[in-house]
Amino acid sequence: MSIELIKHGTPAHFEEDDTTGESIGIQHLVKEMLYRIGEDPEREGLLKTPLRVDKAIAFLTSGYRADLDKIVNGAIFEEELGREGDEIVLVKDIEFYSMCEHHMIPFYGTMHVAYIPDRRIIGLSKIPRIIDIFARRLQVQERLTAQVADCVQQVLNPKGVAVVAEAKHMCMCMRGVQKQNSTTTTKSMLGAFREKPEHRSEFYALLRGNN
Repeated sequence: MSIELIKHGTPAHFEEDDTTGESIGIQHLVKEMLYRIGEDPEREGLLKTPLRVDKAIAFLTSGYRADLDKIVNGAIFEEELGREGDEIVLVKDIEFYSMCEHHMIPFYGTMHVAYIPDRRIIGLSKIPRIIDIFARRLQVQERLTAQVADCVQQVLNPKGVAVVAEAKHMCMCMRGVQKQNSTTTTKSMLGAFREKPEHRSEFYALLRGNN
């Protein structure tokens, strides 16, 4: 059995001018919030804060407005994949950043996505982009993990999909129980990864680096 193991990192992109980009028109709400917490929105350091927050929230929720067809367009290929037909494609250690829907506080971590192709494969850079579609929304980690798995299944119709996410939640670190070292792991298994223990075992061995 041949195994294709891909390690992929997605460094964050930062604009030099954080007042550029998409606006969603919430500047007046941010200004009101500043008043409500006891700040002065007219002081020099806060003059551009409503605009900056507007642009930041637009970026962090851009998944609601993303077009999956445009993102994967032209990056799906028909391939002959060997006799056994159960090769695993794994993209691991993909960074993601999202916001908890309960407090709108960030959670972030890494995601590992594997699939067993059924003749169709996808350009590897598209998997992190698929993750971003769902991470850049108000989320819970459990749903985010399942949505990524379901999307890969929908786009490729492979024999199986496996997704594992490991994340740190700022709503646990900064408030509430204030447990700074806690992490949460979630998984979603579809098709052959759910039905065949040998595929799950191979997937976890690859995550551990036992390839």
